[in-house]
Amino acid sequence: MTMAQSGQFSSRIGFIMAAAGSAVGVGNIWGFPTQAASHGGGAFLLVYLLLILVLGYPMLLAELMIGRHGQTNPADAMAKVAHGRRGKSIGTAIGLFSIITASLICTFYSILSGWFVSFAMAPVAQIAGLASLSAWLMDFSLSRNLVFTLVFIGLVILVIRQGVQQGIERWSKRLMPLLLLILLAGVGYILTQEGAMTGLSVLLQPDFSRVLDADVLISALGQTFFSLTIGTGAMMVYGAYVSQRENLASLTAYVTLTDTCVAFLAALMVLPAMYVAQQNGVQIFASDGSLLNADTLVFTVLPALFTTLGGISQYLIALIFFVLMTIAGLTSAISIVEVPTSYLVEKTRLTRHQATGVVGVIIAALSVLVVCFFDRLFGALITLTTERAQPLIALAIAIYVGWIWDRKQLLAEISRQEGVDTQHWFWRLWPVYVQYVCPVLIVVIIVQLLQ
Repeated sequence: MTMAQSGQFSSRIGFIMAAAGSAVGVGNIWGFPTQAASHGGGAFLLVYLLLILVLGYPMLLAELMIGRHGQTNPADAMAKVAHGRRGKSIGTAIGLFSIITASLICTFYSILSGWFVSFAMAPVAQIAGLASLSAWLMDFSLSRNLVFTLVFIGLVILVIRQGVQQGIERWSKRLMPLLLLILLAGVGYILTQEGAMTGLSVLLQPDFSRVLDADVLISALGQTFFSLTIGTGAMMVYGAYVSQRENLASLTAYVTLTDTCVAFLAALMVLPAMYVAQQNGVQIFASDGSLLNADTLVFTVLPALFTTLGGISQYLIALIFFVLMTIAGLTSAISIVEVPTSYLVEKTRLTRHQATGVVGVIIAALSVLVVCFFDRLFGALITLTTERAQPLIALAIAIYVGWIWDRKQLLAEISRQEGVDTQHWFWRLWPVYVQYVCPVLIVVIIVQLLQ
C-alpha cells in the first residue's frame, strides 16, 4: 500500500492543524518558557525568533518537500532523492534511522505525557474528596507511572488507527483550536495576578548585552531545532499526505507561525506565572540567579503556585493547565507514532488497525522497560534521541536536499505547485541556502551538544 492509497489530508487547514500539532508539543509549552527564563528572557526570545526564520523554516520545508516528492515512508522517500545504489542505500538507512528515533522518542514522551494526564485528574479527585487518590496521582511511583504511560499510549493509538482524515486530521482540527483557547485563557488569567507584570517585563524587554552570549545562542538554536520535530521523519510522512499541487512554502509558513505563536503564548503564561508564584512565597530562583528545578518546573513550581490561589480556583487552574499539557503531548505523539505505523502499513500486508496494534505493543513494552529502570534509561534515552540522533538526521536531510537531490528534479518538484514560479528569488535562494547555511548551523548545534 502506498501513501496515496492510505490517505491524504482533505484540506489545507487539516494539514496545517496536523503539522502544527506535530510541532506544538511539550517542548513549546514547557521547554520554551524555561529556556527563556534561564537564558535572558527577552534576549532568548529575540534570538529564537530570528533562528526560527533562518533555520527552522527552511529545514521544515526541506523535510516536507522530500516527503511529498517520495509519496512514501521516510526510508524510501530519502532513497528516491538519491541516484546510484550507494546513495539510495544511505538514504534508506537515514530514513530507517529516523523511524527508529521516532519510536524511541515515543517511549519517554509517553511517560512524560502520562504524568500530565495523572496531574490533570488529581484536582478532580481532590474536589471529589478522594485525597488518597489525588496523592497517588501526583506521586512519583512505579504504579502511577505504569498506569498512565499505558493510558496515554492507548489514547494515541485510538487516534492513529482511524487513519489520516478520520483520525489524525479530524482530531488535530479539534485539539489545536482547543489548545489555543486554553492558552489564551491561561494568559488572560495569569496576567491579572500580582507579580505577573515583572515576569512580562523580563520576557518582553530584552537585555541586548546578552543577545550574543554563547549559551543564549546555543539554547535558542537547540529549541528552534527541536520544537519543529525536525529529524524524526514525522514531517516527511505528513508531506506525503499533502496534495502535489499545494504550495509548500506557504503551508510551511503557516505551520511555523502557529508553532512560534504557541511557544510565545506559553511564555506569556508560564514566565509571569513564575513571578506570581515568587510573589506568593514560592522560591523559583537559587541564590546565584539560576532557575530552580528547570527540568521539572511544571511539576513543582506551578502546582505550588496553584496551591497558593486557594479555594476552588487552585483545582480549576491546575485542571485546565494539565489538560493543556496533555493536549500538547497528544498532538505531537500522534505525528511521531504515525512514522513507524505508516512504514508498517506500506511495507507489510498488515492493515492500519493491525499495524497500530503492533506499534502500540512495541512502544508500550519499551516504555514499561524505561519506567522500570527509570533512573538509568529515561535521561539517557532523551540524550540519545534529541541531542544525538535528531541533529544527525537533520544534517543528513540538509545534505541530501542541497547536495544529492538533482537540481532539475528539485525544480520540477517545486514547479508542480500551484502559483509557484521557479525563477522567483525565494525558490532560487532556498536550495542554495539549505545546501550551505543549514548544514553549518546544524553542525554548530552538534558540536555544542557534544561539549
